[in-house]
Amino acid sequence: MDTQLHQFIKVLEELAPPAYQESYDNSGLLTGSPNMLCTGVLLSLDCTETVVEEAIAKKCNLIVAHHPIVFGGLKQLTGANYVQRTIIKAIQNNIAIYACHTNLDNVFQGVNAKIGDKLGLQELRILAPKNGLLQKLVTFVPNSHHLAVLDALFASGSGCIGNYDSCSFNVEGTGTFRGNAQSKPFIGEPGKRSEEKEIRIEVLFETVHRHKVLRALREAHPYEEVAYDLYPLANAHPLVGSGMMGNFKEAMDEVDFLNLVKSTFHAGILRHTALSGRKISKVAFCGGSGSFLLKDAIRAGADAYVTSDFKYHEFFDTEGKLLLIDTGHFESEQFTPEIFYECIQKNFPTFAIHLSKTNTNPINYF
Repeated sequence: MDTQLHQFIKVLEELAPPAYQESYDNSGLLTGSPNMLCTGVLLSLDCTETVVEEAIAKKCNLIVAHHPIVFGGLKQLTGANYVQRTIIKAIQNNIAIYACHTNLDNVFQGVNAKIGDKLGLQELRILAPKNGLLQKLVTFVPNSHHLAVLDALFASGSGCIGNYDSCSFNVEGTGTFRGNAQSKPFIGEPGKRSEEKEIRIEVLFETVHRHKVLRALREAHPYEEVAYDLYPLANAHPLVGSGMMGNFKEAMDEVDFLNLVKSTFHAGILRHTALSGRKISKVAFCGGSGSFLLKDAIRAGADAYVTSDFKYHEFFDTEGKLLLIDTGHFESEQFTPEIFYECIQKNFPTFAIHLSKTNTNPINYF
């Protein structure tokens, strides 16, 4: 069965909605047409010329990468640098490139959850949840359609709070209305004021699902004109944000933890702060450049913080409050293609999916 690119994009964006990428990012479709037929997909952390050549050799015309090859603006395509050459080679060979970057960093089942699983941590939670991503819907439903509307709202993604779903608040009341001559009221007659026992429903939902939620409300609600209110919330979203925290079932010595991190990430070298003799039980971590989360890790009471790209002077900022470990950027995110594989294989089990064999790490150790 033929599979078009937009079908892959749909499942990837359900996993990591583009709205959750950072403002500086450039996730999404970089080359290719959404309607093109896909022959195979190659999954990689980065997209480079060598990765494009690997895709050609494996007859894959779709590359899904974590890092966008086009990050800033491109003003010319002359082959003057590796970015331009990669894009030219992809276009010449009709290869689509899709990047899923900070939006995959920020969702719960993304980059950081994979790291937590690899380290064997339990009770995973977001280290720095994001605010302003939730809304509350309030609507009013006649008793006869209360459960039908609730079910529709829950099916659209409303009513999810952390580990719970089907969450709502309901209270009975009386609604009044009067339709004009052109109205077709579900209850009562045009021109006459009516009263109806109704139930007020309140549910939370993610702003990215707003259109889907309102469509479900209108389709399930019996009234010609559906009354509802939307409230933006300042609440932190417990499943969207930067970094993660997790706990070990049993605390371990610092040296044992360093050995675990080094072997797990296949790191050529680890940079870390001085050992203090503390036991490591609560661990904060962030794939990629995570220095901006150091204060969050300390505030959360982490015994250790695992990330990458710390500068020399930033190591002083720990002030001995935790063990900071810098694994290297590539090392911390190398498992990301596995997330793409699991997502695509689940939705397209018979499609040709390849994990890239190209080592795109630009850093070597001597």
